[in-house]
Amino acid sequence: MATYVLSDIHGRLAPLDRVLNRISASEDDIFFVLGDMVDRGPHPVGVMQLVRTLPHVQVLMGNHERLMLDALYFPDDNTAAYNWGMNGGETTRSELAAMELDPRIEIVEWAANLPLYAHTSVAGQLYFFAHAGIRTGTVAVPHNWTNESIEAYLHAQNPDDLLWIREDFWGTKTHLADSDGLTPRIVAGHTPTPIAYSLVDIAANQPVTPEGRALMLACGDTNSQLADRFAIDCACAAGSEMGQVFVWRLDDNEQFYEAVQDGE
Repeated sequence: MATYVLSDIHGRLAPLDRVLNRISASEDDIFFVLGDMVDRGPHPVGVMQLVRTLPHVQVLMGNHERLMLDALYFPDDNTAAYNWGMNGGETTRSELAAMELDPRIEIVEWAANLPLYAHTSVAGQLYFFAHAGIRTGTVAVPHNWTNESIEAYLHAQNPDDLLWIREDFWGTKTHLADSDGLTPRIVAGHTPTPIAYSLVDIAANQPVTPEGRALMLACGDTNSQLADRFAIDCACAAGSEMGQVFVWRLDDNEQFYEAVQDGE
């Protein structure tokens, strides 16, 4: 059994399909998908449909799913429609409109019920997942991280932060170590890794290849020098200019990249 995490595919179905074929996941594997499946790229509905076929998949809502839902559920809200359209929603709207009514309703209702956070433990290391990140310093850190205290901590986060936070997450020390020194690793998308790199104190790697393709970013802070935040939005929204579909296997740190090609 292996645990994989990915985020921010933004309609890039072809490279997602290629990287998943390379991985060849087993039926026992677990996938966490951190939102922003839709908008920008040419096949957002196809991405949602493919994601749903992954084994033991836990999918989170991203801010683009939220934009989609606001526009679809409140059709008379011109601001919601404008915000979705300005953020690349036309490809999603077009694909949904081309579907039969029942499957269209079913997939939109599925998206509407996606949670905002998740967590897991792999080889004794805690991982917290949210689309955009969390806001530290506003919710008390528990004495010990247990399933109950993790749920309470994440549930107390502001939903808008989980979907939209940027500078206040990447630019702020986490201070999440419990009394035993156990520090969760927070994995988030939303902010393309080159932008996240400009916001952090300490980064463990340069988040671009020599050719300018985005890479995962590991970052920490000036106190611990240890990576506790991981940015995994590898700029699929930017398309073939710099975008890559990225899948991270947590068990052995294996990283799978698939570049977005022209027209994808």
